[in-house]
Amino acid sequence: MYLNCHSYHSLRYGTLPLETLVQQALACGVTSLALTDINTVTGIYDFAKVCKQEGIKPVVGMEFREGNRLRYIGLAKTQRGIGELCRLLTARNCEGTPLPDQAPAFGDAITIYPLSNVPQQLGTDDYIGIRPGELNLLVQEKWKRLLPRMVALNPVAVSGKREHNLHRILRAIDLNVVLSRLSEEDCCRVDEYMRPAGELLDIYGDYPQIVANTARIMDACNFEFDFATPKNKRHYTGNREGDIKLLTGLAYAGLKKRYGEKNRPARERVDKELRVIDELGFSGYFLITWDIVRYSNSMGFMHVGRGSGANSIVAYCLGITDICPLELDLYFERFLNLNRKTPPDFDIDWSWQERDVILQYIFDRYGKEHVAFCGTNVEFKYRSIFREVGKVFGLPKEELDGLATQPMEAHDDNAVVAAVHKYGKMLEKFPNQRSMHACGILISEAPITDYTALEMPPKGFPIVQFDMHVAEDIGFEKFDILSQRGLGSINDAVKLIRKNRGIQVDIRDTTLSKGEMRCNDFLARGQTIGCFYIESPAMRGLLRRLKCDNYPTLVAASSIIRPGVAQSGMMKEYIFRHNYPDRFEYFHEVFEEHLGDTYGIMVYQEDVIKIAMHFGGLSAADGDILRRAMSGKGRSLSALQRVKDNFFASCARLGHSEELSREVYRQIESFAGYSFCKAHSASYAVESYQSLYLKVYYPLEFMVAVINNQGGFYRTEVYVHEARMSGALILNPCINKSGYETSLHGREVYLGLMLLQGLENRLAEGIVEERKRNGDFASLEDFVRRIPIGIEGVQLLIFIGAFRFTGRSKSELLVQARLLLVNFKPEQRMPLLLQEPAKEWSLPKLERSYFEDAFDEIELLGFPVSCSPFDLLQTAFRGDVMAADLVNCHKKEVRMLAYLIARKHVPTKRGVMYFGTWIDVNGDYFDTAHFPDCLERYPFKGGGCYLLLGTVEVDYHFPTLTIHKMAKLPFIPDPRYNHDRDSQYKVHGHIREDVSMTHRAPYPQEHEIGLPRLKG
Repeated sequence: MYLNCHSYHSLRYGTLPLETLVQQALACGVTSLALTDINTVTGIYDFAKVCKQEGIKPVVGMEFREGNRLRYIGLAKTQRGIGELCRLLTARNCEGTPLPDQAPAFGDAITIYPLSNVPQQLGTDDYIGIRPGELNLLVQEKWKRLLPRMVALNPVAVSGKREHNLHRILRAIDLNVVLSRLSEEDCCRVDEYMRPAGELLDIYGDYPQIVANTARIMDACNFEFDFATPKNKRHYTGNREGDIKLLTGLAYAGLKKRYGEKNRPARERVDKELRVIDELGFSGYFLITWDIVRYSNSMGFMHVGRGSGANSIVAYCLGITDICPLELDLYFERFLNLNRKTPPDFDIDWSWQERDVILQYIFDRYGKEHVAFCGTNVEFKYRSIFREVGKVFGLPKEELDGLATQPMEAHDDNAVVAAVHKYGKMLEKFPNQRSMHACGILISEAPITDYTALEMPPKGFPIVQFDMHVAEDIGFEKFDILSQRGLGSINDAVKLIRKNRGIQVDIRDTTLSKGEMRCNDFLARGQTIGCFYIESPAMRGLLRRLKCDNYPTLVAASSIIRPGVAQSGMMKEYIFRHNYPDRFEYFHEVFEEHLGDTYGIMVYQEDVIKIAMHFGGLSAADGDILRRAMSGKGRSLSALQRVKDNFFASCARLGHSEELSREVYRQIESFAGYSFCKAHSASYAVESYQSLYLKVYYPLEFMVAVINNQGGFYRTEVYVHEARMSGALILNPCINKSGYETSLHGREVYLGLMLLQGLENRLAEGIVEERKRNGDFASLEDFVRRIPIGIEGVQLLIFIGAFRFTGRSKSELLVQARLLLVNFKPEQRMPLLLQEPAKEWSLPKLERSYFEDAFDEIELLGFPVSCSPFDLLQTAFRGDVMAADLVNCHKKEVRMLAYLIARKHVPTKRGVMYFGTWIDVNGDYFDTAHFPDCLERYPFKGGGCYLLLGTVEVDYHFPTLTIHKMAKLPFIPDPRYNHDRDSQYKVHGHIREDVSMTHRAPYPQEHEIGLPRLKG
């Protein structure tokens, strides 16, 4: 009887999660149930599974609406019917085709019209839905004669009156109005809830024909979906035989290139993998990935293949990855095995500048009917919930900001705020809007609209209406086409080296850097600012603690830094065992046997599975559930709980102590969603080495490339500092020398116009283009004639020194600019055959302070260029100890003066602490620790220079200053405002710091691990 039910996937309309909807139907004695969310099929696959589990027949479809107007409801009789409904909505979403008032004649779908939109002529599978409140209209002749085509229509959108209020709040959020502005048409009716089946039959009891029609429709709809069969494009060549033949030929060609002619272990591994790939029917998946990479190579792009796909020697031979699985003993079975029924999963990175070209190729090559981005459901989060709900209650912006940024206990105690809390809590985990998955592409065998409607977000590539979890459930494995700035930096650095030095660096040759002695020396000393994945303060500290001077150790470090290992408390343990390999005991002989390479510490996903199976006695199936949980793909908490129960039961049977079993499972649990497979770490390590090689041998080109790719972990100022430390002469933007991006001329680095705060991108690009077309600018007057710019833009360029080539002071240029532009008309910018020079004025000599330039730079760039931040201090003191000396000051109390680079928020059981990163007057980096009690008395006060007092702790070769006291030191007043005291310290606020927040539980303390470590 329920032909029209909405879940919360009817965004900002329905209030029922799928499980709740099905449970309510079960409680009401409903035996068949239709899910018809508004303009979406997002929930149909999960809905079908939940219904089957509860013994309810699932019927699926869609409610088609334009705004508040319900056009019709479509119910799929078969899977083909879903495709028909989806194609109708896709045309509206992606091509702008309006929904027709009357649905097309579907072949495998039933259409139900509301009384408000009954067409003149009904097709064979067209019906009219009549609500309980509309039955009295059947006394009218015009409706009575249509009785044979009527069905019961009792929509469900809410659980009851309390949830109807929540529904109204959702509608107000959707329409961006306060509650009082909602009309009746904006909302569902109060009676749109689930009634017991018997009650509904009684309501329609006088009209048995309506009841019979409704039952007949429900019987006619059979959504039998095959969840097991892969839905990805099956063949690259058109058939299985052609695929394996082509794949084999490519693999053998790559084998010869990578390993030579006589490497027997490599040949045997290739043969073994090819047999498995063919048997599972995944040759097409490999070939499609190879095809994408082949196109990338033809365009001269650089890519990184990572993830578990790097476990495959076939992928290595095809050039999809650059990781030799034999070198690192990577198991192909971790990626693909005969028990796996879904396709493998390749993650491939491109530069952020080139990714869209790759995406366009995929859509063009495989057809828009078969390619789409995976979707994702963006949920209501803490800040958005309270801000959105508060808005519909009419709260002003100041109060909304307070609700969004302050903890709940700090909110005002009044009735409105209480209502905001009440409904805000109800909205937690509700989907708020659909968005595009960051990287997941689906390529289907059948038209993708057979499974879903498509939507067209602003990005310009269509998305499906479900997320990656549903995609995998129904048989899709996505191609992850990712982008990152690290590859952009490597790419651009190689181009700059070729342009500036005439040297072609083959950075794709991974043997170039991995064993290079100078690179390993930089690595061991943590001199890795700007390098992909290894530049953060935490990573640089780890590299120094490990004295990391080789590729295998870097591979381990890339995974150790992940929250999984740290959350288990084993990062510190790994550092100890690496430095003192003869001073620890293994937890158990299984750890020694299977994790000897990592000192008995679980570092990679594979390690966790090994221990779960060999120590805990879990089955391979349970190991796969753990794998999925660790990679963030598992959704079933009940399945994970079952694995946990099996683990403890098995450990008891194997005779392990309860204390040891609990500790081992605590470590396993910490990895959920926060760990890398070994191949992924290896891929990251290769890219880290590539960027490090460029930093070591071509530091200026590399740092300019990092600046132009908008950096990584730090702000631009830090990378400018690194360039200066590498020997660069840093120069402010110049209209005749600077590009839109930062440029390098010998050792002169001209900062790009894009870095100027307040200069429009369009204008910055226009300056460069005009200079390319018609040559350098001869003067300020010439510039004004050729560039359509106002006085504000000219002043900004003058203040940054962009006209210093004229030989005139900033003060003279400012006066000249005003004289030039006061009566300047746009038509005067037209080129003239004979250019009449502007009148020369005799101007008084106006002196400027050396520091005025520095404050101009701070205001316009965010940092000083013509001097150091230390030069702006009111004190001449520079500290008793420099960063380079700290390693020799263990346990000593020292005073230092330093410039704040970054700080990282870290939760602990004693409260919030911070780690700080600083540079001293020599430009060297060092780190500090700020514990909660110290922070209460001596908090951070923004960017700038601080006087620090603390005790040096040298931890495995890495010094940290534990702060006891600190004070931010004042800069000199801004000399540009000598006659305006109120403005003398305003620009100081432009000095920034990088702040990174951590949202996780505190790491365990050493005593909480409670297992033996040291040898007796």
